[in-house]
Amino acid sequence: MTQALDDLLALLDLERIEQDIFRGESRSALVPRVFGGQVAAQALVAAGRTVPGDRLAHSLHAYFLRPGDPGAPIVYTVDRIRDGRSFTTRRVVAVQHGQPVFHLSASFQTYEEGLEHQADMPPAPDPETLPTAAEMLPRHLPAAVAERLVEARAAVDLRYAEVPPWGSVGEPREPRSQVWFRTNGKLADDPLLHVCLATYVSDMTLLDSVLLAHGRGGWAVGDVVGASLDHAMWFHRPFRADEWLLYDQESPSASGGRGLGQARIYTQDGRLAISVIQEGVVRVPRG
Repeated sequence: MTQALDDLLALLDLERIEQDIFRGESRSALVPRVFGGQVAAQALVAAGRTVPGDRLAHSLHAYFLRPGDPGAPIVYTVDRIRDGRSFTTRRVVAVQHGQPVFHLSASFQTYEEGLEHQADMPPAPDPETLPTAAEMLPRHLPAAVAERLVEARAAVDLRYAEVPPWGSVGEPREPRSQVWFRTNGKLADDPLLHVCLATYVSDMTLLDSVLLAHGRGGWAVGDVVGASLDHAMWFHRPFRADEWLLYDQESPSASGGRGLGQARIYTQDGRLAISVIQEGVVRVPRG
């Protein structure tokens, strides 16, 4: 396990301060606010720790309400909305400085047999043939920016199938992108841990497809201002976040200063593991 992954796991290991109240640390990000994937993953950890172990997360729906302060801890309060025979529902509110910054609803289910079908996995290059972030980012970004981005993502091996938005500024293309990812080290077998790590990573690149349609490089080069607004995930089949996962992303729409990204995440052997939808602020700076 890399030190970066060890640090990320420590970040997700919340302190329990009451039966249904947890406290999580924050850390600095590339922007002057808490990284959205961090608060979403921590909130799911808090919800999962109030649920019996035989019930697995199958969906989450979340809203980012205010920018989080990366210099202050976050308190997560869990409401036990429902404990049914098959499904368990939890609501989590994340608070900083006395104000809610994030809201999450998550549902958990006992295992059931049922009907099975899925969308086919699209063609994608072998992840082992693609450059690592540390190899690719310096080709397209100033050295200082590339170094910070590589450091911020060091816990995850993230490999772009094509040139990312900041590598093709001024060249609009189809609003689709593919990224392979896995953690930089092996994880324990706890299914909740793998779901939370996938939630963390899911906020890193989903809105890139919005930028591609307009030839914008995004937050890395400063030609747009962006922030996550809401986020939804459905966990269809078991997966491991320490094995290669294909994040197949596209943007069907951008309007009103917002952009929509939707994606499917597949295991390397072609099983559809997760569906994701996110809307975010995507604004062109005035002047």
